[in-house]
Amino acid sequence: MSVIKVHDKRFVPYISEEIILEKIKELAATLDADYAGKKPLFIAILNGSFMFAADLFKYLTIDAEICFIKLASYKGTKSTGQVITAIGLDTDITNRHVVILEDIIDTGKTMNEFLPQLRNQQPASLKVAILLHKPDATVFPIKIDYCLFSIPNKFVLGYGLDYDGLGRNIRELYRLEE
Repeated sequence: MSVIKVHDKRFVPYISEEIILEKIKELAATLDADYAGKKPLFIAILNGSFMFAADLFKYLTIDAEICFIKLASYKGTKSTGQVITAIGLDTDITNRHVVILEDIIDTGKTMNEFLPQLRNQQPASLKVAILLHKPDATVFPIKIDYCLFSIPNKFVLGYGLDYDGLGRNIRELYRLEE
């Protein structure tokens, strides 16, 4: 891993693909135990969680379903403060065990607005699993049930996370160079 440039910014190596995958394998084992016999529905939040969701599903052994929804609140390296839903949930979640898969929670605004919508549909249970959490940036406290990495309030790129559309295909995580 070396310094990379995306658009006008430089990014330095942060978390390797090997470490990410090891944490995902551990999460899969935990979810296998927690949801044995329950056939959970995973709702992956696009665009950022697609790699996390795909890799997690490779290691799950329980019967599980997945669907995708698009929620967005970022423009460039900053949150816009507005949550935009581009693709809606078309699966009935009533009496289902639901696990949200999200790439990152920083302010918490996106989840703060989305979770009540899901709770209104009366799932049997509703849990949140995230790749990254920025506790120092959190304004809207969200109960996070499964978190792979807690990180400082720094902009990160790769493994599904982008900077103005680019960088999602990078296999590891990079952080903005200071």
